[in-house]
Amino acid sequence: MKRNKTPRYLLRRTEPYLWILPSIVLMFIFIIIPIGTVFRMAFSEVSRIGKIKGFAGFENFVDVVNNAEFGRVLQNTIVWTILVVVLSTLLGFILALLLNNKFKGRKIARAIVVFPWATTLVIQASIWNFIINKDYGTLNTLLKTLGIISTNINWTPTPEAYFAWEIACGIFVTIPFVCFTVLSGLQSIDSSYYEAATVDGANYWQKLFQITVPLVKPSLTVATVLNIIYVFNSFPIVWTMTKGDPAYMTDTLVTYLYKLAFYNNKQGEAAAVSVIGFVILLICASVYMVSTLKKGDE
Repeated sequence: MKRNKTPRYLLRRTEPYLWILPSIVLMFIFIIIPIGTVFRMAFSEVSRIGKIKGFAGFENFVDVVNNAEFGRVLQNTIVWTILVVVLSTLLGFILALLLNNKFKGRKIARAIVVFPWATTLVIQASIWNFIINKDYGTLNTLLKTLGIISTNINWTPTPEAYFAWEIACGIFVTIPFVCFTVLSGLQSIDSSYYEAATVDGANYWQKLFQITVPLVKPSLTVATVLNIIYVFNSFPIVWTMTKGDPAYMTDTLVTYLYKLAFYNNKQGEAAAVSVIGFVILLICASVYMVSTLKKGDE
């Protein structure tokens, strides 16, 4: 049978591609081209004004790795990402379980939980800086009002202590994202599963680990992967609270490459750091997704 080649037929065949064409063009302009440019700069000699001079091979990567502060920055990034993702996922999951129950004022509680997520990270970090300030911080004021302390406490005596507060801020602002992602998965679970488990004599913990966790795993997987990417690339919290000071002690890769590019005018090395971060994220996300999918198939 001869195919119909009328304009209407051709339009019907090409219409889906026409609808997604603007998205493809935008992705190409704002994602593919910038990524390609960063990779090109990472393997090129770049002047202080950002002009690419020529191919430099792995020279930028060697210079970055040989920097004395790079090891510390990479360690900070790993610690920051693991602690924020793991603890925010755990606390967000517990909070989602609580908010999934029916109780008076549940809508108000859900609205309160979403506030940290709805507020910009710069404002959140500034608030946390105000809370822990030694001279006029609200934490010291509250403890003195309650009679717990008599003199102000310096909550950030060392860079490690300040970095711990940054991690606490990161956990606080990330919990709502995990909570509502998991909550959407919890609300899609059919109540008949729990009713059947109750009839069989299952207790709360058996229902949690044999029904809730397996059925909510897809939502939890998506939340975790997005969380890893989001937290790893988080810039505002660290930059607002410490700017990575003193002496790169609280820097992460994103704040470190910012300093390299715009403070030290080493844009080739900054691009190399960006590529290193991209590769680390790609490997971590891929390993997590593959391992999760394998466990789901078993």
